[in-house]
Amino acid sequence: MSREVVAIIDFGSQYGQLIARRVREHKVYSQIYQPTVKIETLAQIGVKGVILSGGPASVTAPNAPTCDPRIFELGVPVLGICYGMQIGCKILGADVAPGKSREYGRTDLTLTDRSDLFAGLSEHTTVWMSHGDQVHQLTDAFESLAETKTCPIAAVRHQSGKFFGVQFHPEVTHTPRGTDILKNFLYDICGCTGDWQMRDFVEETIAKVRKQVGEATVICGLSGGVDSAVTAALLHKAIGDQLVCIFVDHGLLRKNEREGVESMFRGHFHIDLHVVDWSRQFLAKLAGVTEPQQKRKIIGAEFIEAFKSEAKKIPNAEFLAQGTLYPDVIESGGKDGNLAANIKLHHNVGGLPEELGFELVEPLRDLFKDEVRLVGEYLGLPEEWVWRHPFPGPGLAVRVLGEVTESRLEILRQADDILIEEIKAAGLYRQISQALAVLLPVGTVGVMGDERSYEHVIAVRCVETTDFMTADFSHIPHEVLGRIAGRIINEVRGVNRVVYDISSKPPATIEWE
Repeated sequence: MSREVVAIIDFGSQYGQLIARRVREHKVYSQIYQPTVKIETLAQIGVKGVILSGGPASVTAPNAPTCDPRIFELGVPVLGICYGMQIGCKILGADVAPGKSREYGRTDLTLTDRSDLFAGLSEHTTVWMSHGDQVHQLTDAFESLAETKTCPIAAVRHQSGKFFGVQFHPEVTHTPRGTDILKNFLYDICGCTGDWQMRDFVEETIAKVRKQVGEATVICGLSGGVDSAVTAALLHKAIGDQLVCIFVDHGLLRKNEREGVESMFRGHFHIDLHVVDWSRQFLAKLAGVTEPQQKRKIIGAEFIEAFKSEAKKIPNAEFLAQGTLYPDVIESGGKDGNLAANIKLHHNVGGLPEELGFELVEPLRDLFKDEVRLVGEYLGLPEEWVWRHPFPGPGLAVRVLGEVTESRLEILRQADDILIEEIKAAGLYRQISQALAVLLPVGTVGVMGDERSYEHVIAVRCVETTDFMTADFSHIPHEVLGRIAGRIINEVRGVNRVVYDISSKPPATIEWE
């Protein structure tokens, strides 16, 4: 199946993936490439348009990254954003130099031309700027379309009608009309029709998987998370009984997690599910260990042993399915502009493909997280599975600060269950991106009944984010926090204090370990 593609050439922008997501939100498929991509590659794909991203470098620097100048000979529209505008203008003959004054943050933009790219916008609009260099001198082949107080050429159009540049970032939410600008570029300038549909993706992927695996058996490692759940559901629709799922119970799960996985995949989807109870081995290896990275290494190594022990029992298994997503492909990109050269391995399966001699099946590798959820909904996964909060591969081990013991895990398991129950009851679960409870390695004094107590502290962390690269703490109503704290202290034996984490990422991370 052919589909419309808009290529994004990424010059190292912190917003590169965000541009791709914004394009896809308009139902146009986007693909990210490094600046070294050749025009022949883009021509072979038959791209409908090209977007040049921003980047941290200066166009005036000796080794500033650039792109194939023949990109303007493709015959398709090109949109340059920030650095992308500057490099495009420079290639086409305009003069770029350091600005007299840098612009960072929200800025008022005055539009002097409100056709094509800026159609439907008012004369004044707010945009997000982040630049030091500016286009200082245009050739007669260019027209200026917008200005700010300190940037007289804030947007341009080339007379060919095939290159547009904006000095600001339309992809961020701080540019309120940015999505309209991108839509104008995609639909009115590139002529896209918006054919990127999850239904078509599912059918196309099913055909690819069937062709790849033939009659062989595919093993899928289920973790209970969204990515592995959607991977399993999609593969089961594609190959039915040729799919075998393995779920490793490492004893570090949330309350009723194992039962939920068994009910969903055995009961609802009728998938061949093998459950490996390796909890005793995990806890034995973790005994006395308090260093966070050491915990992760132990859990990763032990997971491989557990998975291998079951995988070897499955006949005709030649493939291993992973829930690799598009950001994983981008972030682990190889050299020479080949972003897909080194795929980041899913944290749950480590080096298993090499150890077991399996070929990989990665049906979600072209998708972002929000698109994975749409596929899950299309495949009939229940809402509570599709919209589950992320849960770390090492499980509760990285939320039990200090030594991991069965008694400490049980305290955290109960507190975590109360937290999730209460935010769901308050209607906040979908608003919050991730909620977690953490058991701290300290005791505090309290009064329980008429006696003094010296017991555990639970920290509650709830964050809101769109990409998990940055996050703000959730402003949960005090009465909800009060109910959470009250229930944990009253119902979880061994806890006498609950605190709420109000740090943002950065500088703090979402998880505590």
